[in-house]
Amino acid sequence: MDVGVIGMGPMGGAMARSLLRAGHKVTVFNRTRARAEALQADGATVAPSAAEAAARDAVITMLATDEAVENMVFGADGVLAGLAKGGIHISGSTISLDLAKRLEEAHGGLGQGFIAAPVLGRPPAAEAGKLFVMAGGDAALIERVRPVLEALGQRLFVVGDRPYKASLVKLSCNFMIFSTIEQMAEIFALNQKGGVDRATLYEVLTESLFGAPVHKNYGRIILDEAYDPPGALLGLGAKDNRLILEAGEGLAVPLPFASILRDRFLASEAVGDGGLDFCAIAKRAAADAGL
Repeated sequence: MDVGVIGMGPMGGAMARSLLRAGHKVTVFNRTRARAEALQADGATVAPSAAEAAARDAVITMLATDEAVENMVFGADGVLAGLAKGGIHISGSTISLDLAKRLEEAHGGLGQGFIAAPVLGRPPAAEAGKLFVMAGGDAALIERVRPVLEALGQRLFVVGDRPYKASLVKLSCNFMIFSTIEQMAEIFALNQKGGVDRATLYEVLTESLFGAPVHKNYGRIILDEAYDPPGALLGLGAKDNRLILEAGEGLAVPLPFASILRDRFLASEAVGDGGLDFCAIAKRAAADAGL
């Protein structure tokens, strides 16, 4: 397919390369043009604007925040202006339920399609084409772009007939990641104060009942205190946790542990950890324990 990709951060750039390896024609755009030009060696074409990148069969936006997505889509030279009637916008970003609904309405009003397809996985998984993709939207639209979605990851999950449902599932997964980090951080602090070797604890946990990737990967980051360079900035984690709280409020579902995590993120920002990986919230449990 002829695909545009907007947002050449670590995730967007890796996703564009996965599409190129799968044989798709890829046009890229980034506000900092040098990041887009770095993909030329892989075979991508650089577009001068978001509208030009969107003038394809489909366009993927991979941007950090709701505000960034709104600016790139609704701007005068943005996705809505460039995408042809019948074209499909795929949002790979973790966005709010409200924005997913507004994008669906805006594209539908112009005869365009919209799918939310956020992903699970960090930049190394994106580079390897090993992301997990969660797609929400009209079934016919998803089938049209299935080759694109499947090229991005190791498995595609179709989670609902409306885009906002994919956003809700992705926020839920991120909440479980943050919760796991907090659990492991507290256990590491408890056992360290009790005289148990941290590496031994990690081995027991991840080689027994807690061998899921979320335990192994984030547990290793906590064990090694490998918070810099960040795989995903602390502010992005705080943003996603804020969005899950907003979803809970909108659906009248209490999420008490998400409120605890909110305070962990705030405390981390307050002590100057904003430039670290979001897993650095684990430092707060150690600090509370006097370690």
